[in-house]
Amino acid sequence: MTPPRQTAFTLHVSVDLHCHVLPYLDDGARDLDDAVAMAWQAQTDGIGAICATPHIRDDHDVRIAELPERLTEVVAAVARSGCRTRILPGGEVSATMIDRLDDRELVAVTLGGAGRWVLLEPAPGPLGDEFDVAVERLDARGFRAVVAHPERHLATDLVPRLQRLAARGVLVQATAAFLTDAGMADGMAALARAGVIHVLGSDSHSSRAGRPVAIAAAVEVLRSLQPTAAHIDWIARTAPEAIARGDELTPPF
Repeated sequence: MTPPRQTAFTLHVSVDLHCHVLPYLDDGARDLDDAVAMAWQAQTDGIGAICATPHIRDDHDVRIAELPERLTEVVAAVARSGCRTRILPGGEVSATMIDRLDDRELVAVTLGGAGRWVLLEPAPGPLGDEFDVAVERLDARGFRAVVAHPERHLATDLVPRLQRLAARGVLVQATAAFLTDAGMADGMAALARAGVIHVLGSDSHSSRAGRPVAIAAAVEVLRSLQPTAAHIDWIARTAPEAIARGDELTPPF
C-alpha cells in the first residue's frame, strides 16, 4: 500500500475509542493493508490514537488470548508505513457476555488495556433493565462502562435511561458520523443537548467502505451545541485520554 503524502499534523481528537481496526477477526478491517489505511485516515483527521475494539460477542469468534499478537502485528505495520497513529488495546463487549468473561479477560479488552473502562454494547432494541444489570455487575467487579453507539437503541425512554446511567458514573460514546448525517443529525443533536454524549468514536470497520476513521467534523457539531460546546476539549481530548489510561472520570456537564 502506498501511504498518503505526509502533511502537517494537528491533533483534533486524542483517541478514537471505538474502531474495528484489527483484521481477520470480526466484521472489521479486511486485511493488514486495510488496517494501515484506517490508521492513515485517523492521522489525516487529527486523531492521535485508536482503540482497537473487536466484537466480543457470540456471533464473532474473537479469541481474547490472541488479541495481543494481532495488535502487535497491526502496530508494526502502521509504524512501517510511516503513520504516527498509535493503536491501543480494547474491545467492544456485548452486555450479554459480561458473566462469561473472567476478570483477566475483561482487563484484556478494556479501553487502552488499562483495566478500567469497558466499551459495553447493548443488545439489539431499546435499552432495558438487563443492560442496567450488566453495568451493575461490571461495577461490582471494579470496572466502569462506556455505552457504545446509543443511537442504535432509540426509544421514548432512551434519554432518561442514559441520564440515570450517567448519574451512576457511566459514560456514553456516540458514533461520530451520525452527527453529520442528514437523517440522524437532529436526533443526535437532541442527545447532545440532553447531556448524554460524553465521548465520540468512529465505529469504523474498514477504509474501503462504510464509516471512515473520522471524528473531527462531529466535534465541530458538538462545538455548536450546549452543553457540549462549553466542554469540547474535555469530550475530544481529556476524557478519551483518561479512559485510555484507566483514570477515574466525572463529566463536567
